[in-house]
Amino acid sequence: MICHCNVETICKTAKDPSFCSTFLKSRPAGVGRDLVSLAQYSIENVHTNVTNTVDLITKLVAQSRDMNEKSHYGNCLQHFNSIVEYVKEAEGFLKIGDYEDVHMNANFIIINVDDCLFGDSPSDPPFHDTSMLPKYADVVQKIAEIIFIISNLLKQ
Repeated sequence: MICHCNVETICKTAKDPSFCSTFLKSRPAGVGRDLVSLAQYSIENVHTNVTNTVDLITKLVAQSRDMNEKSHYGNCLQHFNSIVEYVKEAEGFLKIGDYEDVHMNANFIIINVDDCLFGDSPSDPPFHDTSMLPKYADVVQKIAEIIFIISNLLKQ
């Protein structure tokens, strides 16, 4: 399905419609307005953001002074290494038109970002993170949500 859905249609269900709208409207002129092109643009962008986040976490692990910090960042690194794979898979699935699996991988990205930030279990004590990681992770999660929404529209 190649629809020229407008940005408002895509972003109205996002948790942060303003971010979604700004993100999709900031795409380069060469990026088409159809859903597949917007999904590809979003996947490429999330890939860059995930790479930058992995680089940041790697530095944070190296700089960690106490065990709680080291454990938190080590856990996040595991989750973001998984996210790297989910992004690659989503890209491959998009290329072959398997929108259901693009959708599933976008959901896995969102879940793994949550698990990084808030722990794998509700009983995990919250980690007060004053680094840039929560901001980086938030951007990854918001772009993954855009991929999730677009892939949902594609699979209809």
